Order: sequence, then C-alpha cells, then structure tokens
Amino acid sequence: MAQTTVQAPAPKPGPEVKKLHVWVGNWTYEGEYNSGPLGPAGKHTGKMTCRMILGGFFLQGQFTEKGPMGEWQGLPIWGYDSANKNYPHQNYVNNGIYLSGVFTVSGNTWSWAAKWPVGEKQYQIRGTYTFAANLKSVTDAAEISAEGQTWTPLRLGKWTKAKLTPKK
Repeated sequence: MAQTTVQAPAPKPGPEVKKLHVWVGNWTYEGEYNSGPLGPAGKHTGKMTCRMILGGFFLQGQFTEKGPMGEWQGLPIWGYDSANKNYPHQNYVNNGIYLSGVFTVSGNTWSWAAKWPVGEKQYQIRGTYTFAANLKSVTDAAEISAEGQTWTPLRLGKWTKAKLTPKK
C-alpha cells in the first residue's frame, strides 16, 4: 500500500506583519542633520524603495542618501517578532556600518531604537517616523546618545511616497 504525504499549507503573514506594508513603494526624503559624532551638520536627500520578501514575512528596503557625510547606500530589513511584539530592524550600509535595532508601532507612529557604531565607540540612537493620516508622507525625528542618558537631536526630515505611474 502506497503512503500519501499530506503537506501542511504554507504559513501566511498575520496582521502584525501586514503593518509593514505601509512602507512598500518608492519614497523620497529630505531633512537636516545636526553636527555630532556622526559628522557635520547639513541637509540630506534620499530615495528608498521597499518591498515585501520571503513569502511576505519581511520588508526589504534599498536606499541612497546624499548629505554632509557623503553618499550612502543601504539595505534595511524589517520583520515581526511575535514573542516581543515588535519589529526587529537590521541595516547594512556601503561604508561598512551595520545598525541593529527595533521598531514599535502605536497608531501611525513607528518609534525605534538602535545602536550605531562609530569607530571603536557605539552610540545609541532613537527616533520616530510619524505617518500622515493618508499614509503618503512621514515626519522623521531622531536623537543620539553616547551613554543612553543624555540625548541630543540628530536629524529631522520629511518623507513622501511617490505616486504610482499607470502602466501603458
């Protein structure tokens, strides 16, 4: 008698993972950095494209930014951690920097905290991305600390989601 193998259906992302979809698409951003341990003050501009990957369980971004610290390219990846009820975030940058952090979501506000290595020192950074009601624009604010006690403003910015161009 032949045995039949029954495959379980592939898992599907839950509602918490689907919150990442707010980032899917093409974004442009601009803002200003304050001077500090990361470099001089000045304006910055950038573009980021985000898409869901690996069965819709993870969000992958790809960005290019120009500003007072030169031009950067990076690859951020977000997921959802159901045990901790947050969104782990890894960011790999073309200058060798690797950031590791976590997002929490409350309404239209994504709060985050991460560690940013600079030379032999590791700084803590934190901030918020606050979406407008239409989810097409975001305000961005971040601050930095050497020891986690005293925080100074790092950057302010605004993001805009590009309009989709209809296919011809």
